[in-house]
Amino acid sequence: MPRIAFYAGSFDPVTIGHLDVIARGLRLFDRVVVGVGVHHGKKPLFDADERIAMLETEIAALGVPSASACPVVPFDTLVVDAAIQHGAIALLRGLRDGTDFDYEMQMAGMNGALRGGLDTVFLPAAPANRHIAATFIRQIAQMGGDVAPFVTASVARHLTQKLASLAQ
Repeated sequence: MPRIAFYAGSFDPVTIGHLDVIARGLRLFDRVVVGVGVHHGKKPLFDADERIAMLETEIAALGVPSASACPVVPFDTLVVDAAIQHGAIALLRGLRDGTDFDYEMQMAGMNGALRGGLDTVFLPAAPANRHIAATFIRQIAQMGGDVAPFVTASVARHLTQKLASLAQ
């Protein structure tokens, strides 16, 4: 039976920190399903299809042997329900700092209460990625700053194109 993890997020946009968690998760699990959250109350910069396409491109660039090892799927349900739907035994979460830890521990407790038996696995961010947050990247890009240290060149191009199209 394959060991499957579910890695959920908004990925608006996908960062090098997200990609690091995915790559490391693939060393621990047979399969990592990346769940792109679609929350009708939120207004992301990129729509779900754009975020999924960016993730698929970036995951392929990691050298993942096949899309079946790391599929990217949208979800608009509870993360625990989406994880179970995709056969996951664990939720994969990245931690940047103590604030993330406190929040993620609360979420792990709630998720465990909702679906016992679904574990949460925390991966600490690599030191070079601890400061990276998609919210900051969007703000930097919107103010004309250089996001190259935080995202791949492809994602940086998508950001530039998206912001230019919104400005018209």
